[in-house]
Amino acid sequence: MSRNVTSPVSQPSVKAPGLLSFPAAPALFACTAALLLTGCQKQEAADKKLQIMVRTETVAMADYAPRTSLTGVIAARTLNNLSFRVGGRVAERFVDVGQHVDQGTVLARIDPQEQESDLRSAQADLDAAKAQLTQSVAAFERQKTLLAQGFTTRRDYDAADQALKVAQGSVEAAQSAFSNAQQNLSFTELKAGAAGVITARQVETGQVVQAAQTVFTVAEDGDRDAVFNVQETLIAKTPASPAVTITLLSDPQVRATGKVREISPAVDPASGSIRVKVAIPDTPAGMPLGAAVIGSVSAKPAKAILLPWQALTSSAGKPAVWIVDPSTKAVTMAPVEVLAFNSGTVVIARGLDEGQSVVTAGGQLLSPGQTIEISGAGQ
Repeated sequence: MSRNVTSPVSQPSVKAPGLLSFPAAPALFACTAALLLTGCQKQEAADKKLQIMVRTETVAMADYAPRTSLTGVIAARTLNNLSFRVGGRVAERFVDVGQHVDQGTVLARIDPQEQESDLRSAQADLDAAKAQLTQSVAAFERQKTLLAQGFTTRRDYDAADQALKVAQGSVEAAQSAFSNAQQNLSFTELKAGAAGVITARQVETGQVVQAAQTVFTVAEDGDRDAVFNVQETLIAKTPASPAVTITLLSDPQVRATGKVREISPAVDPASGSIRVKVAIPDTPAGMPLGAAVIGSVSAKPAKAILLPWQALTSSAGKPAVWIVDPSTKAVTMAPVEVLAFNSGTVVIARGLDEGQSVVTAGGQLLSPGQTIEISGAGQ
């Protein structure tokens, strides 16, 4: 009889809790090796990755003189307020605002009836005084002749002499009154004292005016001024006698060079500014009264650093720049104090030293301590 013999069959390894059976260990080692190999490959790829390429510029101090531009108006250097020297009713007005007048032009006339009456009265007083003088002269001559012949007394002679002197004084007073009456009659016509443009008018025909009441304002011909309202801080930063470039706002081709002629000693309480007048010799014809102009002037020069605006970044909400270490090519962030922003450039007042290398392009991709590659460095 044959016996059935059962051949041994290999059983799968049993995994105890928390342990690995010996047959599963080689697979784990293989996985670990694969992971390590992958990590090494990534590290090698990172090492082979190109560094960030930036542009740099060497810090250098320079004289910075900011240029300030303000808007102003063209004004007359001399404004005359014209008024009648006598009072009365305005009978005629011959000019209006904006009209150009020559010297001696009659601008207005008041009713001369009162002045004519005063002139007639003064003439009558003068005639009477002259008649009295004629009688006094005749009496004095008669007394003089009689005294020489001994037919009169010294007392009568002295009385005649005194009467003559009084008559002479009366004639002089009457003559002066007559001259004043003639002048007052001439003052009924208001004339321009100089050639210019009428800029203001305060009366109408038929209105009664008083003596010395302003009737017209005339801007005299000649050199003009450009008037600006300037902040007090700008005046403190401006040289004593700067050259001011004046440009017509409506036509920049019309230009002139002026010089500060007058600075108001007080601040205007309404605007908080100081009025500055700039004289414009040989004012161009294209700059009429009231024209808007732009005045430009350079401030006092100061030492500062000029960098392209691309160099500026932010650190904790404050302006900063990237500084390159020349030995390690690593970058660090340095806070700076900005003095001014110009077109295409930024003016740095503090925070940098001469000779430092500053990133001017590519800084948006950097982080502290990162190494860079410099391309086109402005050394």
